[in-house]
Order: sequence, then C-alpha cells, then structure tokens
Amino acid sequence: MSHSVTIRTQTVTTGSSSTVLINTGYVKTWSGILKFLQLALGAVSVGIVGNQSEYYLRHSNTSELFFLLIATTFMIGTFIILLSCLASLSTASILSKTIYELIYHSIAFGLLLAASLTLLVHVNNYKSSRNYELLLGASICGLVNSALYLFSTIISLRTYRGI
Repeated sequence: MSHSVTIRTQTVTTGSSSTVLINTGYVKTWSGILKFLQLALGAVSVGIVGNQSEYYLRHSNTSELFFLLIATTFMIGTFIILLSCLASLSTASILSKTIYELIYHSIAFGLLLAASLTLLVHVNNYKSSRNYELLLGASICGLVNSALYLFSTIISLRTYRGI
C-alpha cells in the first residue's frame, strides 16, 4: 500500500545572542498574510473610530460604539493569534489543524460584517455630519476586513478538513 508524505519546512530567524525565535516563514503563508492584513485594517478602523470617541460620548450613537467594540475585539484576538504563531514554531501548524481558527474567523466575519453594515447605514443616513468621510472610510475598512476574515474562514475550513 503506497501513501504520500508531505514535508514542510519553516524559515526561522534567530539572533546570535538572543534566545527568541521568530517564525518568519508564517508571514509568507496565506494565513499569515491574511492575519497581518486583518490586524492592519483593524488598527486603521479602530484608530479612525476611536479618534471620534469624544464625539460619541456626547451623542451616544450605538452603531459607532458597536463597530468600535467589534473591531477592537477582533483586532486584539488576531494580534494574539499572529503573535503566537510568530513566537512559536509549532503553534502555526497545530492551531491550523484545530477547529478554533474556523470558529474564530467565522464569528469575526459575521460580527464585523454586521457592525460595518450598521455603521455604513448610520453614516449614510447622516451625510451632513462633520465626520461623514472618516466614518465612511472606517466602515469600508471594516467591510474589507470582514472579507479577509471570510477568506481566512475558507482557508481554515480547508486546512481543518485536510483538503
């Protein structure tokens, strides 16, 4: 009976006097690239909406607060996953074979899509607002980020099933 064997290699960057290993090969994979882009877009979204926080506290707009909460939550979660995969050689290969990433990315996709659409509808209803362009940009960044989470969900589904 014959079977195929797949051998994976990973690039590791080490310093001569440092004991910290960085798994730089993970950033070259599709999962690593998507997580890095999700983190960057999450930081942009949170930065834009968080900059307007003084305005939100006075006017109590729930759509902006909901978007800020969801974007911050998944930005922090993605940062922790990315940091774990960069800091450990085995985390990236083990974590991708569990159902955790599939559940995380699918929930992130759904909630970020809902928050971005809610913010987009709210911003379009108040086009005369002084922050219209900024909040529109934040909601578009959220929509693009939710699409990235959808791609991550598909990749994690294929990895989890072993396709």
